[in-house]
Amino acid sequence: MKAIIRIVAVAAFVLGSFAPLMGQGVNITGDWAFTVQTDMGSGTPAITFKQDGEKLAGKYNGQLGTADLTGTVKGNDVNFAFTIDMQGQQAPVSYKGTVEKNTMKGTLDIAGMATGTFTAAKK
Repeated sequence: MKAIIRIVAVAAFVLGSFAPLMGQGVNITGDWAFTVQTDMGSGTPAITFKQDGEKLAGKYNGQLGTADLTGTVKGNDVNFAFTIDMQGQQAPVSYKGTVEKNTMKGTLDIAGMATGTFTAAKK
């Protein structure tokens, strides 16, 4: 009986030690190369992310111009958005995807006028 109690105590200690690491999800901080396909064409923007917990900030630089972005990372799910100037009008651009190691994939929406898919790799 004492052996079983020791095994349970050791298992609880080991699992408790790793619990903070298991809840962290991914960290996408850094430079990423994107490939985007939309019904209006394709592009290869560069995006730099800075992640602080679940909060995401960064910079988009691509065919739509340059813009600051904000978003979230929850587990492996990533969402971010920025606003571009389209002929004098402010237009929201949103990305939604999943991260796996140093790659990312998902969908995007450009002001409700164009939709598409993306893939990305961390540089």
